[in-house]
Amino acid sequence: MHRRTRCVYVASCSPLRNIEDVLARLQAHGAELVGELEQYEDSYRLCYVRGPEGIIVALAEQLG
Repeated sequence: MHRRTRCVYVASCSPLRNIEDVLARLQAHGAELVGELEQYEDSYRLCYVRGPEGIIVALAEQLG
């Protein structure tokens, strides 16, 4: 039996002030972190989150 996989890519940007707070609120609603919360140099903190419906969203917080 084959599982049907659907790939959807949506780009949306809005500023985050506290990525950890946003991540905690999303997890309280059933989202899960994909990989780890990473930091890119001194510029951004980034992560991916999978929601209960399987949609993956990228979150980014600009530093400084």
